[in-house]
Amino acid sequence: MAASPARLIGFPADIEADLRVQLGRVLPNTPIEADRVLQEGILPQADSLVFIFDSVTAEATVTRLFTACPQAIVVILAATGDQDRAADLMHMGVMDYRFLPCSDEVLSIYARKAGHLAELSKQANNNRQGAESFITENTETRRLLDQVALVAPSNASVLVVGESGTGKERLSRFIHQCSNRRDRAFIAINCAAIPEGILEAELFGHEKGAFTGASASRPGKFELAHMGTLLLDEITEMPLHLQAKLLRVLQEGEVDRLGGRAPVSIDVRVIATSNRDIEKAVADGDFRQDLYYRLNVVTVRLPALRNRGSDIEPLTRHFLDRFSQMYNRPVPEIGKAAMHTLMGHDWPGNVRELENCMHRAFLMCAAGEVMPEHLALPQPAASADNPSGGAAIAAGMSIRDMERALIQETLQHVRGNRTEAARLLGISIRTLRNKLNDFDSGTPLAQEGIQHVGKQSSAPADLCNV
Repeated sequence: MAASPARLIGFPADIEADLRVQLGRVLPNTPIEADRVLQEGILPQADSLVFIFDSVTAEATVTRLFTACPQAIVVILAATGDQDRAADLMHMGVMDYRFLPCSDEVLSIYARKAGHLAELSKQANNNRQGAESFITENTETRRLLDQVALVAPSNASVLVVGESGTGKERLSRFIHQCSNRRDRAFIAINCAAIPEGILEAELFGHEKGAFTGASASRPGKFELAHMGTLLLDEITEMPLHLQAKLLRVLQEGEVDRLGGRAPVSIDVRVIATSNRDIEKAVADGDFRQDLYYRLNVVTVRLPALRNRGSDIEPLTRHFLDRFSQMYNRPVPEIGKAAMHTLMGHDWPGNVRELENCMHRAFLMCAAGEVMPEHLALPQPAASADNPSGGAAIAAGMSIRDMERALIQETLQHVRGNRTEAARLLGISIRTLRNKLNDFDSGTPLAQEGIQHVGKQSSAPADLCNV
């Protein structure tokens, strides 16, 4: 392992002393630092190996750590625990969860793996130099960007999937800027926006007289992207007969212009995007299976904005800054009520909807502060018992019922994501789970919480086949 310090956080004095001795024996050249808590401003280096003792504050410590340093290499060591507890912490991104005592061999494995991951992280950071930032504070998405930056220099095809408006084209540009082709052309074509009769000529080019109106020879997008990157946006909308021709181009590295006599050699890195379920499109016969396998070398899944609520505020401020420069006006402040409305909105249109919303709000606010009425977003539904539309809390209600109402609203807000709900409520995942179990007596809360959790993805953002 590199000479970066190993960190011990939250360990009782006796366990910490034993672990120090053991690490000193296994990693003689590695400094060992210890803290009872993760102190403000004292964060481990990206290539440090961090051991955290499993206690009631472990989730909060992990969250703070990953918020500041998503690449942190974390191992949870526990005196006691259970499978649910381990699963919750592993889902947060820790490398391993293990009971004490821990053998020298296992500690050595952690050290070697940490060194390997640190080297990959360093390489990814080097590849990202000079690339435009992809605005996010979501831990999973930040890790996804690191993985994307790591594979970007290769020539492998990349398939980016996600709902409309999540930033697929933006991510595609990020991949190009992290690649060895960054100084070459980035050409994008939307396969859904061009009529079928024109798309073939746009992609592969044509010779003079190849069809009516072809008064001159013209290169296609593949030729224009030679030595660079070609983005095939919404590729699942491409007609089947063009999919067959595209597959040949990808396999042979050459294109045949319409009316051409000889193929033209090309060297192009292809990135394809889709907002559809491609596996279903293949099963339905709408997309060629062989083309899917050819494109599916690296798959990047962008999460929806509703699954990364921590990105709403930074994206909001980013868009306001951009519109301020566009219109040469001061950047307006965002009122607390407006931010609450933004955080509570479902964002079916994802980042694109948020951008349009902030454009409208920027133009409408005249007093230098964005208010809820400037957003033109629906307010939370109100009822006779709950006219404010917030949590159903009223005078005379028991503490238990107030707590249940607050947890219910928070689960609804985060679409059943227990980890995010616990973070917003300021409690541990274990505490939240215990409270849900306590409420689980046929009440709507327990049923709804479980229903939402069942619908959520186990991994909001993932990179497959790397």
